[in-house]
Amino acid sequence: MTNIIYKEESFKIIGICMDVHNQLGAGFLEIVYKDALEYEFKKAGIPYEREKKYEVNYKGIILPHKFHADFVVYDKIILEAKGVSGISDDFIAQCINYLKVSENKLALLVNFGELRLKSQRVVL
Repeated sequence: MTNIIYKEESFKIIGICMDVHNQLGAGFLEIVYKDALEYEFKKAGIPYEREKKYEVNYKGIILPHKFHADFVVYDKIILEAKGVSGISDDFIAQCINYLKVSENKLALLVNFGELRLKSQRVVL
């Protein structure tokens, strides 16, 4: 049997995402879903940081452009929220890059843009 990294925490996060999607449905801009997620995290007392900025170290120098993860929840799980027609490989690559620069182990990629909430775990 495989160990699922941060099982309880990710279960809570996905549950909140499902609640947001059930209330709002598909079709809003990503910012609306992020605002709703922030409200729900606060209400549930779940620690998070929104739009967390990460520097990119390239051969010992810090590049001028930064990565901004939508949320870092529990100080260890990146939550990337989308409002598009489908999850693409580009979004998965984006999550992998966030994991590399943050040194976190798990990203949750969640898409609110479809009739049913879609989510994907990205583990580094």
